[in-house]
Amino acid sequence: MLRADHRVVLLQHGGLADLSGKTGLTLLRYRRGPVVAVVDPDQAGRSLPEVTGIDRTVPVVASLDEALAYGPEVAVIGLAPSGGRLPEPVRADVAAALRAGLSVASGLHSRIGDDPELAPLRRDPAWIWDLRREPGGLLVAAARAAALPCRRLLAVGSDMAVGKMSACLELAAAAEQLGVPARFVGTGQAGILISGQGVALDAVRVDYAAGAVEAAVLAAGEGMGPEGLVLVEGQGSLAHPGSTATLPLIRGSQPTDLLLVHRAGQRHIKGLPELPIPPLPELIAAVEALAALGRPDGHRPRVKAVALNTGHLDGEAAARAIAAVAESTGLPCTDVVRSGGAALLQALGLAGDRP
Repeated sequence: MLRADHRVVLLQHGGLADLSGKTGLTLLRYRRGPVVAVVDPDQAGRSLPEVTGIDRTVPVVASLDEALAYGPEVAVIGLAPSGGRLPEPVRADVAAALRAGLSVASGLHSRIGDDPELAPLRRDPAWIWDLRREPGGLLVAAARAAALPCRRLLAVGSDMAVGKMSACLELAAAAEQLGVPARFVGTGQAGILISGQGVALDAVRVDYAAGAVEAAVLAAGEGMGPEGLVLVEGQGSLAHPGSTATLPLIRGSQPTDLLLVHRAGQRHIKGLPELPIPPLPELIAAVEALAALGRPDGHRPRVKAVALNTGHLDGEAAARAIAAVAESTGLPCTDVVRSGGAALLQALGLAGDRP
């Protein structure tokens, strides 16, 4: 649905300066195609780098009507609110976008295309893409991805929203620069919007979740040889009591390698101080033990490195945190957003002898 050359306006209402807008913030950081405007009444008129730290020149305006002056073709809802419901202020701008002939892409659970008030506003040839839909024709997983000759790297997190997708996208960019054949499998709304493909895992019935991942990984790995790399975006965390996503990702992708993603200094599940995150060596052992089960090839995937999110730290503090994690785990560790993914790709042994 969403092409790389589409001119996008992001609907970020109140989410430009915090994680409620993480979908749009990710598109601002990683989408290669044009983002012509951002709608956020709270930040209208301010500089995008000043608000977000993202080095991209995009005007921030107060309404969709103001954004029309920049010639958008597709309005993308950049919010990820709790429960995935469409907030009323965003609803008004979605209606304005449809009336203006724009297409709309949404990763919310509230489906624009099924909305009796919004759906009739669409004008041909514009489209509505509700990407949180279960794909058709799903099968129960049967470890089919284990037969792929390519490497399959799955990102696993110590918590939700620690940077699993960002780590995979940085590694994908590094692989491109190094000439390593690599494909990214998006499993959440932002990853799918950026790559144009993947599976919205939280829209799939639990019996078919691993099968949906399996189908997406098989599609990504088609035609790739042993030198190829499939990067699977992680979701959730085994340490989070509300998360069910990690197990079907492990089962469906049949990973050859694992990447642990953690936020520096975080000691408990966000918002649940009574639930400590296990020491990283213990968490790594648990993930590896689980990933060794349900495999036809007898392979025991290992966590090969740690991608550490140090975005809240200054340079010196980040360096100390990286060194501490490397020492405690005995694994290569870096912040791929700060430093790029090349060094970590080399440390993972996924870049061969390329310079």
